[in-house]
Amino acid sequence: MTALFRITRRRLLAVGPATAIVALSAACSSPAAQTVPQAKSAAEQPKPTAPPAAGQSAPAAAQGSPKPVAAGSPAVAAKAPGAPGKSWERPPAMQIDPNKTYVATIKTSLGDMKAELYAKDSPNTVNNFVFLAREDFYDGVVFHRILKDFMVQTGDPTGTGSGSPGYRFGDELTNPRGYTKGTLAMANAGPNTQGSQFFICHGPNAETLPKSYTIFGKVTDGMDTLDKIASVPVQRGRSAEVSTPTDPPTIVDVTIAES
Repeated sequence: MTALFRITRRRLLAVGPATAIVALSAACSSPAAQTVPQAKSAAEQPKPTAPPAAGQSAPAAAQGSPKPVAAGSPAVAAKAPGAPGKSWERPPAMQIDPNKTYVATIKTSLGDMKAELYAKDSPNTVNNFVFLAREDFYDGVVFHRILKDFMVQTGDPTGTGSGSPGYRFGDELTNPRGYTKGTLAMANAGPNTQGSQFFICHGPNAETLPKSYTIFGKVTDGMDTLDKIASVPVQRGRSAEVSTPTDPPTIVDVTIAES
């Protein structure tokens, strides 16, 4: 492995468990986000900040996914309406009202989760999530990266960690909340490279993440479903990190309630 490859990989993975550094990258190339909006960088994934646990790799910055600190981180041609993999040239116009309440119901192959969305703290990110959910962008998308006690990552229509909605947009990092269990945050491939990939924190290993990933919601019901997703068998993937599910859980549908 060349020195250049090692350097690139470090940049892509910045996320990890308590002992690992999480780098949330989402290799999302813009038409033109695990970096994660970079076309096939590490993938939008968070990375732990502590040393990686056995079988886990440190955050890699090339793909746009959160990466464990201690544990181990394009538009797609438009498809038929409602099909995963649709793409757009730019982020959606503002559609939500930050003064209203938004709750997402994420139906998965292992159960349902409900999450409160932080429209006031992260209006652009919540607007993006609501837009993609209403476009059925997440339907059929798998949880492609799973690190128990750290996070579960999804939102990539290609299931590889390098997919995106075709555009990138800026971070919103002023939310005072931390990366506690159940927190929804965006994966990225560096500053201001958000796309569609996001992760849900699953334990103490995520709490050491640097404030580099936009927090936009939290699971309020269905934590047992999160535990089931985080507990599926995983194997070593292309990045050598043991985080690729052997039978990936899938998002069936995401619905948004506004009040």
